[in-house]
Amino acid sequence: MTMQNTPLLMSRILGRGALLDPEVEVITMQADGTHRQSLKQTWDRANQLAHALAGAGIGIGDRIGSFMWNNYRHLELYQAVPSMGSVLHTLNIRLSPVDLEYIVNHANDRVIFADEDLLPLLEPLWDKLPGVEMLVICRHGEGGESSFGNQVDYEDFIAGHHTTYPWPEIAETSPMGLCYTSGTTGKPKGVMYTNRSTYLHTLTECLTDSIGLSALDSSLGIVPMFHAMGWGLPFCASMLGCKQVMPHRFMIPDAFLRLMQDEEVTISAGVPTIWQGVKATLEANPGKHDISSVGRLTCGGSAPPPSLIRWYWDNYDIEMIQGWGMTETNPLGTLSRKLSKYSQRGLSEDEQFENVAKAGLLMPGLEMEIFDEEWNALPHDGETVGELCIRGPWIASEYYNDPQPDKFHDGWLVTGDVAKIDSEQYLLIADRSKDLIKSGGEWISSVDLENHIVAMPDVAQAAVVAQPHPKWDERPVALVIMAEGKELDPAAVIDHCGQAFAKWQLPDEVMETDNIPLTTTGKIDKKVIRARLADEGYRLPDLRG
Repeated sequence: MTMQNTPLLMSRILGRGALLDPEVEVITMQADGTHRQSLKQTWDRANQLAHALAGAGIGIGDRIGSFMWNNYRHLELYQAVPSMGSVLHTLNIRLSPVDLEYIVNHANDRVIFADEDLLPLLEPLWDKLPGVEMLVICRHGEGGESSFGNQVDYEDFIAGHHTTYPWPEIAETSPMGLCYTSGTTGKPKGVMYTNRSTYLHTLTECLTDSIGLSALDSSLGIVPMFHAMGWGLPFCASMLGCKQVMPHRFMIPDAFLRLMQDEEVTISAGVPTIWQGVKATLEANPGKHDISSVGRLTCGGSAPPPSLIRWYWDNYDIEMIQGWGMTETNPLGTLSRKLSKYSQRGLSEDEQFENVAKAGLLMPGLEMEIFDEEWNALPHDGETVGELCIRGPWIASEYYNDPQPDKFHDGWLVTGDVAKIDSEQYLLIADRSKDLIKSGGEWISSVDLENHIVAMPDVAQAAVVAQPHPKWDERPVALVIMAEGKELDPAAVIDHCGQAFAKWQLPDEVMETDNIPLTTTGKIDKKVIRARLADEGYRLPDLRG
């Protein structure tokens, strides 16, 4: 007896929630309240959208660009485009015009869907995007015009089409999504997700020992849908039938907290800077927001400070789930929960939080290893540091039309992260390889120093970068944003770091700033900080002799 060889296609799972629980709502914040529609309406409209695209000549494998916030129409694209066999290319609205021009042309996007308030960002590019045939404008009653020749309103585009589309039978290895890295080094690099990779990723992300998303959840998606496919959460929620809550362009803590309260949100996802901003708002307005429905916050993009993780638990009984991944990993690689193993049932609360402070345990189906410079596998002892590599069925094996042989080795993706793996098989990220500080031949982790500094009560944000030093090669320098009304005491910061770090690891200088630049994906942009210090003619004081 043999089993059915059914291809793993996104069209088989994306309409499941609408079928099982059709009246569950999809909520999008708007300037004048909220837009609400059911899962069934969303799936019907996704089918209409597929008909409209097919009528415009879009076929299997064609790339469709989205230049949009997290909202109900973007979700319709997430459902329609992969299901019809085309490729959804989520354009990062925070990229520079130069990078946007490059990725739209490199991907050969034929159609772009854009929210009307974002049209000004596209305006300078139209005469530089020869492959774009049509612009579909998503209006929210706020104005916004474009000079692009062939444009159509989204609602007019889908109007009158059938609400059932014959999804094609295609190979499960057919592409369905395209995301470009944020281009921190060189040109942005495209990662092409397949139906098979995203199908498996979706199932894994919903596992109880993963994020544990459930049909009973009300999910607030703060992580942008243009960043690594919204961490895959729109696909999971569509499959399960979750209530989906979307902030649209209202990316401020007050909006998040209002949605959490009004829509009884149970789980949300965002980068550490988001959760630091929400924490500051809650502290500044005690008793104003009821977020008692929230049970989990997933945090990725960079490591959240352990002090932040503990604050949410101690004050609101909210578990912060740390995850590690990349655009190249679809993106989920590892996750850390307070309790992740049967043998951990007797851990004290402090020991549980030691677990969450790690990048986590590997998701089922994946393999990871740390290597030295000669590609020898290193011991998993929690001490030895090496180049982190990962492989598995939803891990990139190459970049889209862009060979980068140094990023792949013998079937492994070379992540660019320097890491340790402990005896319990937890991943501990030391740093991005380009952000490690090499001082006197020894490595210093900028991430560890940042997390320790942010744990100080009066510190809002911190960034640590390397600066050239005539004797030690490089030394760490800390930039700190203080909480409102607080003054920086550099000596206190140094003393605080001295409780956990050796003297040679301490920052040589601590400087106050009112702005720590972030990348387009919400991470601290250390490349910009280093360049800014260089432009300002900064020179390290030779404090260490």
